[in-house]
Amino acid sequence: MGGERAEWSNPVEFILTCVGFAVGLGNVWRFPYLAFKNGGGAFLIPYFICLVIIGIPLFYLEISFGQFASLGPVKIWRINLLMKGLGYSMVIVSWGIALYYVVIISWCLYFFFASMTSYLPWQDCDNNWNSCLCQDGKQNFSLPDPWLGARNDCLTYEYPANTTGVSVSEEYFRRHVLEITDGFESTGGVKWDVTLCNLLAWTIIFIVLSKGIKTLGKVVYFTAIFPYILLTALLIRGLTLDGYKDGIDYYITPDLDKLTDAKVWSDAAVQIFYSLSACQGGLIAMASFNKFDNNVLRDTFLVPIINCLTSFYAGFVIFSVLGFMAYSSGSTVADVAKGGPGLVFIVYPEALAQMPAAPVWAILFFFMMANLGFSSAFSMVETVMTGLLDEFPSISQSKWRVLGFRFGICVLGFILGLPMTTRGGDYMLTLVDNAVSGFPLLFVGLLELIIIAYVYGFFRFKRDIEMMIGDKICVGVCFWYFGACWLLISPLALLAVIVFKIIQTEPFENDGYLYPDSGQVIFWLIQVTCLIPIPVWFVYYSCKKGLGKPKHEWGPALPENRIGRYASPFSDVTAANGSAPVNDYVTDMKDRPQDFVNGAYVADTGETAATKF
Repeated sequence: MGGERAEWSNPVEFILTCVGFAVGLGNVWRFPYLAFKNGGGAFLIPYFICLVIIGIPLFYLEISFGQFASLGPVKIWRINLLMKGLGYSMVIVSWGIALYYVVIISWCLYFFFASMTSYLPWQDCDNNWNSCLCQDGKQNFSLPDPWLGARNDCLTYEYPANTTGVSVSEEYFRRHVLEITDGFESTGGVKWDVTLCNLLAWTIIFIVLSKGIKTLGKVVYFTAIFPYILLTALLIRGLTLDGYKDGIDYYITPDLDKLTDAKVWSDAAVQIFYSLSACQGGLIAMASFNKFDNNVLRDTFLVPIINCLTSFYAGFVIFSVLGFMAYSSGSTVADVAKGGPGLVFIVYPEALAQMPAAPVWAILFFFMMANLGFSSAFSMVETVMTGLLDEFPSISQSKWRVLGFRFGICVLGFILGLPMTTRGGDYMLTLVDNAVSGFPLLFVGLLELIIIAYVYGFFRFKRDIEMMIGDKICVGVCFWYFGACWLLISPLALLAVIVFKIIQTEPFENDGYLYPDSGQVIFWLIQVTCLIPIPVWFVYYSCKKGLGKPKHEWGPALPENRIGRYASPFSDVTAANGSAPVNDYVTDMKDRPQDFVNGAYVADTGETAATKF
């Protein structure tokens, strides 16, 4: 196991893995709602602008970075050991996202199994978990709290009342599936049926990742492609429902006035950033298994565009059904639209329950959602595994040791996810989601751009990519665009989003619920935990001279690819004047030809190779 690094069998496996990594649950529940909330069709303008100036440049940078060195997100920072903490931050962020992501997958599995019946359990209010505020479409009103009996029984009320009820699907999700408590500090104990679904999810992840990309590369043919078949089936069904046009009109009708709102642009940037899974280490890890000469330029434009078009396509699936819901209830699309998990586990199930053959459509929908979740979770967890296996190569000496390591990671993930499977777990899940995918991702992205484009050097990185692709014409034309983005536009855009978010910082709340002080502390502790490796490793390596420069091992991993600038076996080179061998930090002949005579390094008197560099 400790020999050659595994590679994708063909470029399609890498592309499908990246598509599966990028296209996840957020494409279904986050993008359509953001578009609706931020000006409908007008939101596409800032969204695609952010794709061009942030998304595609970062995607290209990360997959080129990983493919060139054939290393995971931690070990790859031998390019600049002062910033090795950046790699650990990527792994921590990816791990944090994976933990709550798998819990959401377990909810999808729960609904998937619950749908295997002739009558969906959220179709009426005749269940022991329903309250008197439950509305299933057969009742016009329910009683407010003062009219509830001591045993929560319904009382007969003969006069019309303007009361607000709760949908049966919301009660099913919150009162039965989650049995949610009244606050963050009330955990309420473990919800065992959800926990078992979480265990099943982690078991599937272990089975798929047990042999690394050998199995992952085959599974993605299904998990990355099949959701598109189901999305299309659901769209066709949605377009046959009454009121679908109203929903789609709400989704795509542009409100150009929204473009003057800074928050709309911030939402677009964050969505692009999160949707493409940038700066989580996953793109670096997946690209590290590419062949050295894989066409990264092709993949750079293909995957982000597929991801964005999928988000837009999913919006039609969602809003055609929301239009049907609004039509059936006599309300507006704005009244029934929700974002986040509420869209998937409350709004959409309610619409499914009103369709003919409801269980069939529910099974298809939640199977699709589970597939989307797994395709992203596989890459997140593999990122953590790859990062640590590369950093600690002794683990890879035995295939059984590697298998045990992978099993241990999955067991640890299940254990750490237990707090989010309690009755108060939804509060923790929401907190972790917002803490991990907020400032840490943006800050890591900004630092990554600065280190590679400025410290390592844009032109040096450009020559590295030319070594892989070999097409200098294509690279030259494209690098006017990538150079402008990496050196100026992307860093400034990310900095603007970070500053905007700092200005807008308020005590953390969700859906009107203000988290207590303990929740606020945990929220900030999670963000600090994600970023603390950066200053820790910087301070540690600052004590070692020259570690801000690339080590001699930096470059293509395979000897046959170490040609030209990376051909010299630095560790064996002896200076021509008889001085000590060149150490880890000397540059190559192409970068500083004046330091070489007939291929041998000449060290000036009193100046070490490290300081010469």
